[in-house]
Amino acid sequence: MKKPIIAWWLSAILICILPSVPFAASAQTSASFDIVVVGGTPAGIMASISAARMGKRSLILERTSHVGGLVANGLGATDIITRGATAGLFLEFVNRVKAHYVSAYGPQSKQVKDCSQGYHFEPSVGEKVLLDMLKETTLVTVLLNRQFDALPENLLIENNTIKSITVLNRQSQQKEQFSGAVFIDATYEGDLIAAAGVPYSLGREGKKEFNEPYAGQVYKLWLAERQEEGTTNLADNAVQAYNFRLCLTTDPANRIPVPKPAAYNREEYVSLIEDVLSGRHSGIEWADMPQKLRDSNIALRAQGKAPVGKWMPEGIQRLVNKVVLPNGKTDANNQHRALLSTDLPEENWPWPTAGWEWRDQFANRLKDYILGLLYFGQHDEALPEWFRNDCLQWGLSADEFKDNGNFPRQAYVREGRRMKGLYLFKAADALPLINGGRPPLHTSSITGSHYDIDSHATRKREKGKNVLDGFLSYPTMPYTVPFEVMVPPVISNLLAPVPASATHLGFATLRMEPCWMALGQAAGIAASTVILSGKPVQKVPVTTIQDELIRQGAVLIYYKDINPAHPSFKAVQKIGLKGWLPDWTVRPDEKVKRTELDEWQKLSGLKFPKHIQANQSTRSEAIQWLFSKAQ
Repeated sequence: MKKPIIAWWLSAILICILPSVPFAASAQTSASFDIVVVGGTPAGIMASISAARMGKRSLILERTSHVGGLVANGLGATDIITRGATAGLFLEFVNRVKAHYVSAYGPQSKQVKDCSQGYHFEPSVGEKVLLDMLKETTLVTVLLNRQFDALPENLLIENNTIKSITVLNRQSQQKEQFSGAVFIDATYEGDLIAAAGVPYSLGREGKKEFNEPYAGQVYKLWLAERQEEGTTNLADNAVQAYNFRLCLTTDPANRIPVPKPAAYNREEYVSLIEDVLSGRHSGIEWADMPQKLRDSNIALRAQGKAPVGKWMPEGIQRLVNKVVLPNGKTDANNQHRALLSTDLPEENWPWPTAGWEWRDQFANRLKDYILGLLYFGQHDEALPEWFRNDCLQWGLSADEFKDNGNFPRQAYVREGRRMKGLYLFKAADALPLINGGRPPLHTSSITGSHYDIDSHATRKREKGKNVLDGFLSYPTMPYTVPFEVMVPPVISNLLAPVPASATHLGFATLRMEPCWMALGQAAGIAASTVILSGKPVQKVPVTTIQDELIRQGAVLIYYKDINPAHPSFKAVQKIGLKGWLPDWTVRPDEKVKRTELDEWQKLSGLKFPKHIQANQSTRSEAIQWLFSKAQ
């Protein structure tokens, strides 16, 4: 069967298809689509694909020359704790990643092992898989190098409905205008919601507002529960730090030496010297180190040897946190226990509301800072030889980001604007109501998800402190995400799956790409449902969205022993969202007990028929019948 061809490979080709529009007081509309997606992030891509599977035409407007967001820019170690908690198009992406490595290298290869069932991948492979998914439909148009500036004049809004959007073609420097029935904000910054006048939050809420653990200004040792001196738990405008997710390698045949940046400033990194020599870090292991071991490390230091103890890596692991990727590469992120790593706190605070000129300048500053950090670790003679030698083994991967000096093209914007939507997702929405139990259940769930409440630092290293403000991780349990987190209070045809409605700590768990992909998929389905129903996003039937999500393989509520391939999956999902299956397991093949039937009859107000018998029928059969009658 001949595959459909999607005309979007080159921006120049697209200009021929959709001519650019000169800037004018009333620009001529270039083209109209069912759905216009701002941001070629994974969420934006999944929104377009899910809409295409419902027969809707969408346009993706991407500012850079590549789609894929962070998945295509170094974030190859997928952030998810319970892998079955999120499925749908995200799981399809994961399975395609694994299939790529199996096809390219063989099922028993090291590459397949290192891809961790498809959850770990090289940046180029992540981008390729997303491109392959897009190419399989003719209903998605992608325009690259299209910049949306978050200004009201770039949207035409009538009666609380967005009619059209104006963007800058960065190649031709001409303005272009596109109309659509529904608009989706898939930007990391929340630029579309801001231009539409939707209220949003920045910074951190205080503890008194929602009684969230570790809310507001907080100093906390890594992996410790206690809060340190300086903690106020008060609200502020601090934004968690950004970095670049590097793709490093020790393979000499594929290793590019780390260049010394032109703006190199040694003074930015000198505090690292004492950390390396003493072993000091911001984890609980350092704070609780016995004095005898500290004294022993002083002696080792005098001998030019590395300190010992819990979490005492001898080299680059002090600069970056490494996760193995296929083909001898690593996803190099900020080191959680380091007081100085690839994050650059404080300086990024203006990013969410700044224009692109400022953002580009900061991205260049961040790039120079990170390259300078690695260069310092490899070459500064004030650092011990054992440390420099370990760092020197690593370099940039020569076959990644080849059009950008082997450096990621996109900064890791962990958090931008957070919409004030119909539901505000808080830390409590991800925390169990009882020990080991489920978090609060949302009947309007559009995806299950599971990651820690995870925030990076908001301030640089401070004199006299051995911890960074705002750097924390707090365990959660698999939770449900309500549809209302992406729904604005007023605009009738706007959805925001990425700048979702949440507190800082609520956003700190939602902000992972698996969850964003799932929210994007739901946004595409919701947008299609809005078009089909003729209702605004605030009144679209959520059950219709959920039915299509289940049909597309999404998990709305997580169970350990049921996946989308199970014949009872839909029934379990719908009954589970009613709160009638509160355990983590369904045990579908077990015989149903009399007490269970009685409980379900009490909850549903229904009476089981004679063919559903205790100790004879299976739980799956009883759940299937309940589902058929309790719609």
